[in-house]
Amino acid sequence: MKTGNEIQITPEMVKEHGLTEEEYQRIVGAMGREPNYTELGIYSVMWSEHCSYKSSRFHLKKLPTEAPWVIQGPGENAGVIDIGDGQAAIFKMESHNHPSYIEPYQGAATGVGGILRDVFTMGARPVANMNALRFGEPDHPKTRHLLAGVVEGIGGYGNCVGVPTVGGETNFDPSYNGNILVNAMTVGLADTDKIFYCAAAGVGNPVVYVGSKTGRDGIHGATMASAEFTEDSEEKRPTVQVGDPFTEKLLIEACLELMATDAIIAIQDMGAAGLTSSSVEMASKGGVGFELDLDQVPQREENMLPYEMMLSESQERMLMVLKPGREDMAKAIFEKWELDFAVIGHITDTGNLTLKFGGEVVGDMPINSLVEDAPEYQRPYEPTAKRETADVSAVNDLNKAVLDLMGGPNLCSRRWIWEQYDHMVMGDTIQRPGGDAAVVRVHGTEKALAISTDVTPRYCYADPVEGGRQAVAETWRNITAVGGNPLAITNCLNFGNPERKDIMGQFVGCLEGMGEACRALDYPIVSGNVSLYNETNGSGILPTPAIGGVGVMKDSVKMATIPFKSGGQTLVLIGETKNELGATLYQREIIGEDAGAPPHVDLALERKNGDFVRGLIESGRVDTCHDLSDGGLAAAVADMAISSGIGATVSVETDLPTHAVLFSETQARYLIATDAATADAVVTEASSAGVIAAIVGTTGGLNISLQDGVVNIALADVTKAHAGWMPNFMAKEPLSA
Repeated sequence: MKTGNEIQITPEMVKEHGLTEEEYQRIVGAMGREPNYTELGIYSVMWSEHCSYKSSRFHLKKLPTEAPWVIQGPGENAGVIDIGDGQAAIFKMESHNHPSYIEPYQGAATGVGGILRDVFTMGARPVANMNALRFGEPDHPKTRHLLAGVVEGIGGYGNCVGVPTVGGETNFDPSYNGNILVNAMTVGLADTDKIFYCAAAGVGNPVVYVGSKTGRDGIHGATMASAEFTEDSEEKRPTVQVGDPFTEKLLIEACLELMATDAIIAIQDMGAAGLTSSSVEMASKGGVGFELDLDQVPQREENMLPYEMMLSESQERMLMVLKPGREDMAKAIFEKWELDFAVIGHITDTGNLTLKFGGEVVGDMPINSLVEDAPEYQRPYEPTAKRETADVSAVNDLNKAVLDLMGGPNLCSRRWIWEQYDHMVMGDTIQRPGGDAAVVRVHGTEKALAISTDVTPRYCYADPVEGGRQAVAETWRNITAVGGNPLAITNCLNFGNPERKDIMGQFVGCLEGMGEACRALDYPIVSGNVSLYNETNGSGILPTPAIGGVGVMKDSVKMATIPFKSGGQTLVLIGETKNELGATLYQREIIGEDAGAPPHVDLALERKNGDFVRGLIESGRVDTCHDLSDGGLAAAVADMAISSGIGATVSVETDLPTHAVLFSETQARYLIATDAATADAVVTEASSAGVIAAIVGTTGGLNISLQDGVVNIALADVTKAHAGWMPNFMAKEPLSA
């Protein structure tokens, strides 16, 4: 019987597996011999950038991960936070960038499936999906094809599995022309006393495989995700997995049913590197060995080799360790849900991963070596040079500038996207896509989760430290703006080639800023993902450390939303506006430049202003709020007016140039709407709290009038521009593959 191990290991083969000669010799030293073909494949995926974080581990250790409400930080399938009442929120964000560029529908769909499994493997029922998407410039020939495929894939999987996709972000930039970003996030709910972990225990206990059969799809997916693209990337289609959301739905229900018993000791989903990573991680966490009989692995293709079974990334599969004697009961549950169930091995005291096939031992590797011996590189880096403050010029036609921004690719309505997602399934989505943060009710209560994803890559490129701070602070503001109390974040750190000093400098700088913001805002990182080598032929993406934030709202009845509620309300601007136009959307989209320092993030001010605004919402006095970010004050007023169909008149008393007042992206600002008496009281209270606040206008009418009428646009015109860009863009024919 052929096992594949008769294949001779050559230096070329080692290189094809993404290993350096030095790393290969490290493997030989750990094993005390040359690895065979199966073992080489296993080491290659476990030591890949995607699985081992060998270029990032050193710096990730610096991030804050603890708080009294954190039950589980990084290191498990997902992060876990206590949300009170014996309940926990379990969440994580992960990337599926490379697969989505090669095969956008399946790449995005399996990204959603994978992150769902990360959450429900810990005992949570998934209640919300989010995403953060980045595409190339609209004029690039592949952008529409990629956008259409990714959105269809996210909707196709999430809608069928029955978990609402409640929000996210989508942006365009030329740096993503050859390497789009598809970051998927899932949030689930569980009881704090029913959380499941992956650490295996109990010598002799059965190792059980459940879910779909194993095929040849996705082999070397983790390795592909650890290398930059070249001209032959299209040839990597076979490394993209194929998902089945209906099977995933069955798998969720079967796992949760079994979790209601006492049968499970440990559980892990088969994600990147499939059966290899799941078995190694479970054994490593438990300090035990695994012996697997690969003949028992359910297979949907004939004559599969051990190498293929161990490296396959076929979807909808889980690995469990059960208590002895519970096998028949568990098998009955999975067969009821029409899923495969097989005992494929047992726990040993050897500390090794031992693989049998056809009665022979075809692999025997020390598990500590697969995990702890993986290289940890402190790659050299160059900090990004500081930029001087930019003097950004004005334009003559400010009306056109507002229309061009609101009706352009980066501020236009995303309705075309989110209407393809079922955001109402399960019946608990109480703030739909389009707001500052999605809000999902904790079923049967008035409590709710507020969820946001955000990052501003152009800030991270201009100043990585400032950009890292802002990415965290922006999600904190978004959650605050709906009335939520921000508790923790997950992240998806998307960067270029870490072997380039400038790229590594961006990575280190962004993490420094993120860490500062998390500490200042009591907003720890509990899970995440690193995606490096997002480059094509040496051209890297903008540094994009996407942040997914989760907060809790005790009384969702008091939730704030963006739309004005009526005419005649008073508008109050919280926070001081400064002349900060460097690296802004106005500078890039209207002036056509990219220069200067980005807006400064004062973390103490963020906290003070945000806590003040949240208090107003929690007290029930304010139900209309929007944080100021891309496009500044002009964009915030336009958003609120468009979403409500009610105009507004706004003027800020200041010595700043008009274009700075309108388009500055100064941080820590919010625009709220309330009745006149409450507005006066808010300004007085703000002064006492050391918060800058000013009445700046009123709602009503059919126009948006800014700065004493310098900008005066019919609401119908800006609404048409805002709503029309994306449908018009996607309606162009033909879609280019």
